Amino acid sequence: MYTKMESDLNRFRKIVRGKIKSSLRKFISSGDLIGRQGNKQVTIPIPRIDLPRFTFGDNQQQGVGQGKGEVGEDTSEGQPQPGEGEAGDQEGNHDLEVEVSMEELAKILGEELALPNIEDKGRENLEDKEYKYSGVLKQGPESLHHFRRTYKEALKRSIAMGNYDPKNPIIIPIKEDKRYRSYTVINKPVANAVIIYMMDVSGSMGDEQKEIVRLTSFWLDTWLSTQYKGIERRYIIHDATAKVVDQDTFYRTKESGGTLISSAYRTAVKMIEDEFKPAEWNIYLFHFSDGDNWSGNDTTECMKILEEKILPISNLFCYGQVESRYGSGQFLRDLVKHFGDNHDKVTLAQIKDRDAIMESLKIFLGTGK
Repeated sequence: MYTKMESDLNRFRKIVRGKIKSSLRKFISSGDLIGRQGNKQVTIPIPRIDLPRFTFGDNQQQGVGQGKGEVGEDTSEGQPQPGEGEAGDQEGNHDLEVEVSMEELAKILGEELALPNIEDKGRENLEDKEYKYSGVLKQGPESLHHFRRTYKEALKRSIAMGNYDPKNPIIIPIKEDKRYRSYTVINKPVANAVIIYMMDVSGSMGDEQKEIVRLTSFWLDTWLSTQYKGIERRYIIHDATAKVVDQDTFYRTKESGGTLISSAYRTAVKMIEDEFKPAEWNIYLFHFSDGDNWSGNDTTECMKILEEKILPISNLFCYGQVESRYGSGQFLRDLVKHFGDNHDKVTLAQIKDRDAIMESLKIFLGTGK
């Protein structure tokens, strides 16, 4: 019975996984999963899965294909349509909700987008201790008492001394029989990462543009959180000036000023210098804007900051240009002109609408940096 249940459970999981993969684009663009987050779990609605059954009626001579009617005639005629008729007392169609871990969701995302695992910088300065139990000792703390080996030693001693009675196999260990686990401490490098999100909140960035940024950031977080043991997140908003804010403020702030992108880049550089030593952290920067910048001089300053200060110390700099009716989109063209399409640490994506989020994730994460 257990084997049959286990087989059915695995089959159900495969069905659920397949449903999620087939609807992944819809989940990414709708934002439903963000509102359904739990403690490292998301609740995903999927269509109810029913196994088909054949039901035979009383009139065997008037079955399918045997009754009155012409070929091609609509058999649904006269049947109530959805939204028509009076209220009934029968149950309707229900979606099934299943809980999926964030780690499993990230795996599905990685498989669907063919994402490579991140190649971290190998931080040798940060180390985590791992305890590996590799042997047995005659002395040690009681917390490491090895009961099976102790019993085995007592049994061997009892047999050797001729005290063992198979009909009454009572074994009483003494002090000399006690055995304790021994361990070695292994220092392993810890791969920590910081994600710095920057967003233009000037007057040309509307609510829909910010929602696209929020959805994109959620899926970026979902993937990167499975690649690193420790993730820190920082948020910077900017118009003509930049400031560090919390996550809620990042997504809700609405400004009406102009745009100086260099203010955000300078703030990010200072944050890294103050909080995150490049020798100890994997650093990711994601900047979202509609592409408007106040002047060509500031764009030149942005390129200089990226070239001299940000790119040498970061794993990846990603720029996502969210299309807006008020934005010129010029900054993306300037980045392409300066860095080209195949720069080792610069990835650029144009996010026209929600349906383009999935492609932007592939562009941002597909390098494995």
